[in-house]
Amino acid sequence: MNDETIDYDGLLQANLSRVFSEGDRDRRRAAIAEIYAPDAILYEPGNIATGHGEIAAAVDALLESLPPEFVFTAVGPGVGHHGVGRLRWRSGRPGEPPAVTGMDVVRFDAGQIKTIHVFLDPAAP
Repeated sequence: MNDETIDYDGLLQANLSRVFSEGDRDRRRAAIAEIYAPDAILYEPGNIATGHGEIAAAVDALLESLPPEFVFTAVGPGVGHHGVGRLRWRSGRPGEPPAVTGMDVVRFDAGQIKTIHVFLDPAAP
């Protein structure tokens, strides 16, 4: 798959909405199987998860640690080139200032996420 055929915004937005914002475990796992390569690697601060099962468990743990009303929202479109894309996001209660902001940097292979690095912005002083 060449750079011109990758839908960076579509894939990055799908990851945010169908994986990190999906409350239903079965739908989340189905999305991971579709969006992520079988040997994909998720790099989070303090954690590395490899493969669909570990990635699903890492996202499960994250979502279980957050209040149920928290939502992840994109801040602008996902952009990319040469097989690497990024999406800025924020999370928190709807209608309130975000509790956390960050950015995902993703490398794609054959139209799927091969690696994803999750960056959290430092908390405001």
